[in-house]
Amino acid sequence: MENNPSSSRTDRKTIERNRRNQMKDLYSQLYSLVPHQTSRGLQEVTSLPDQLDEAANYIKRLQTKLERMKEKKNNLMGIHEKSNASTDCGMTMGFKPPQIEIHEVGSALEVVLITGLDFQFMFNETIRVLHEEGAEIVNASFTVVEDTVFHTIHSKVGDSALGYGAAGIYERLNKFVSDASGI
Repeated sequence: MENNPSSSRTDRKTIERNRRNQMKDLYSQLYSLVPHQTSRGLQEVTSLPDQLDEAANYIKRLQTKLERMKEKKNNLMGIHEKSNASTDCGMTMGFKPPQIEIHEVGSALEVVLITGLDFQFMFNETIRVLHEEGAEIVNASFTVVEDTVFHTIHSKVGDSALGYGAAGIYERLNKFVSDASGI
């Protein structure tokens, strides 16, 4: 079926030359993406097998680095997950049920919220409840001691919130804390 064997041979040579040129371009692109460590500041000609080895080693280093970063992320996020992990007795490891103390002196209201690191959201919710009940926040601070957070909120209760309002604040905050801790 071959009418001109010479033409067929030329076509195969052209196809092979194009394939080699394409592979050369791909190797060059790969090599350009890999950071190089040159000695003495001179660009050394690196053989193709050495380029491929360097690229493979670089990819392996990136994979190892990625795994370490994933482990680090999981460890950092695991603090929260471990503190919520249940044990056999139904209690939670590292679980510290939140506690709240409310002291009223005249128009001043001091709220002391003691939580574990896993109950940070409670501070914001306590502030929200105080605002909803008409209390004016004068000062708010916190201190962390190991895995316990002490939040102190000083507020001024307006005339409309005095009496029943302070009692309402007390009831809402106690209910919120008991609901959040599952007590």
